[in-house]
Amino acid sequence: MKKLLYRKLFFDYMSFFLIALISSSLIIWIFQAVNYLDIMIEDGREYKVYISYSLLNFPKIISRLLPFILFFSIFFILSRYETNNELIIFWNFGEHKISFVNFIIKTSILIFLIQVILTNLIVPKSQDQARSFLRNSNVNFLGNFVKPKRFNDTIKGVTIYSEDKDEKNYLHNLYIKKDINQGFEITYAKKGIFKETEFNPILILYDGETIRNKNNKITNFRFSKSDFLLTNLKANTITKQKNQEMLTSDIISCVILLYKLNLNFFKKKQSEIINCRDPNKINLLKELYKRLIVPLYIPILMIVPYLLILSSKERINYNKLKISTFLIGITTIIFSEAIIRFVSNELNENLIIFISPFIIFFIFYFLFVYKLNIKFK
Repeated sequence: MKKLLYRKLFFDYMSFFLIALISSSLIIWIFQAVNYLDIMIEDGREYKVYISYSLLNFPKIISRLLPFILFFSIFFILSRYETNNELIIFWNFGEHKISFVNFIIKTSILIFLIQVILTNLIVPKSQDQARSFLRNSNVNFLGNFVKPKRFNDTIKGVTIYSEDKDEKNYLHNLYIKKDINQGFEITYAKKGIFKETEFNPILILYDGETIRNKNNKITNFRFSKSDFLLTNLKANTITKQKNQEMLTSDIISCVILLYKLNLNFFKKKQSEIINCRDPNKINLLKELYKRLIVPLYIPILMIVPYLLILSSKERINYNKLKISTFLIGITTIIFSEAIIRFVSNELNENLIIFISPFIIFFIFYFLFVYKLNIKFK
């Protein structure tokens, strides 16, 4: 019978948690997807890049929301069980409250492993894949990204300015600067329009002049009509891999190399690891903290709501206990994220930060032991 009760409790936890996590993640993802429209509209990219980039950011949203949604789910279900007198069923079957606490600790191991997989494998991979879509994509919808009265530098090596744009998509009073080998080229034109061809897009210019500065030699020529070729267009976006997109094994290997630790696992050459340089040490440590240490707060967030079982709804101070428990959980979440600011370059100075989840967990667990009068033989 006890197994059935715990099974129902676990099902209530997980069903509410998954529904809340997915629904809230979808809401935030939709808002972000609207902002990502700039990738297509401002940069002139195709729909496939926009959709792929948006979808690949969904795992990151889930991993960020998971701690708070998990805490809120357990807090809500326990409060509902207490309100409906369902917890009494456990006590009537002779179940000790510390066994009740141990059950959620065992459950937290599963959620902890899921979060570790998310933060160390799925999220870095999806972020790198999303960035690769931007690295490898070209600017396709050229007419979209040129805005009047703005210097448009979306295309790498090309800056385009237009004073006005009419209903027929003609650009008026154009200024174009293009970087060339050992120099630059500036073109003025009274009018221009983008045209898609079978091979490469072109910008047809009317009534203008081109000034070229190459090897400190200046040449110029006037034209009544000229085709400005736009070949192999690459967007002027960040193409270098970020720390958050690196493999966890690469980050660990880099930390081992930079701190000259005598460890043989995850060992690579420094030249083989992107961003592995001395000025980036603190950023790599912070990234390692987010991936390996922050998930350790999952068991803490899952036992904090169990402070509610230390009292019952009939007591006067129960509402105060509920408010205090909720605030403790929120404070724990804020603490786990905010303490990253104190990560320093020196490994020994970070020791207390890295072991803080274990200290906090044992403080809470011994609080239960003390309040429930548990005596160990």
